[in-house]
Amino acid sequence: MEWRNLYRGAMMGITELIPGVSSGTIAVILGIYDQLITAINGLFSKEWRKHLLFLIPLGLGMVIAIGAFLHLIKFLLDNFREPTHFFFLGLIIGVLPLLLRQANVKHTFGTGHYMALLLAAVFVGLLDFLPERTDGVIESLTMGNTLGLFLSGWLASMSMLLPGISGSLVFLILGVYETAITALITLNLPIIAVIGAGVILGFAISSKVIKYLLRNYHYMTYAVIIGLVLGSTVIIYPGFSSWLVVIPSLITFFGGAVTAFLLGRRG
Repeated sequence: MEWRNLYRGAMMGITELIPGVSSGTIAVILGIYDQLITAINGLFSKEWRKHLLFLIPLGLGMVIAIGAFLHLIKFLLDNFREPTHFFFLGLIIGVLPLLLRQANVKHTFGTGHYMALLLAAVFVGLLDFLPERTDGVIESLTMGNTLGLFLSGWLASMSMLLPGISGSLVFLILGVYETAITALITLNLPIIAVIGAGVILGFAISSKVIKYLLRNYHYMTYAVIIGLVLGSTVIIYPGFSSWLVVIPSLITFFGGAVTAFLLGRRG
């Protein structure tokens, strides 16, 4: 059992509470992104036990962190929105040098790679301009909303594995973010189970697609990943509500960038 994955999973879980921050980005920073994709795929192979031992502490860390930090993250976003967002913005900016090194950009990227990078960045950036739906909090299941919540979990989980696109952002766009957060706070098990089932199925399918792309179109896939991460900075950037928050925000931004650098170097 790889118990180091407890703290890795905790970091990934915390970021999924922040719309715009992807746990896939954190997996890249920690140096376990390829291993994560391989492990999820491996659950359906003869070596499923080995991959399960990798994923159990990772998933446990995510669950513990979401439960432990749910109220804290909500408090920080409600009362210190700009400094909190700038910390995660620093994390995202800090991971870019690592991605550029892994992709060996100077020697492997051509015009097509840069075009894919640009298109991916624009795609994610435009998500910030989509209207956030507010359909109200769903507290009980019906035939109609069960399917909707299941599909929302599916789409969100696919984005969780992609650096740059967060599952919580997808929930916001689909109008189920408040439902998901409320279900976690109140332990509404039926709602959690339906969304969770969609998440599990989405992981299984999207991990196979990502693994295929990494294996057969490695550098083009990295070009898209870098673009997704770049585009997510548009979503995370909160602006400044007052000059009073500029210095604290710059401090947290620096802290996030240094954290990403140190974790990336260790990974």
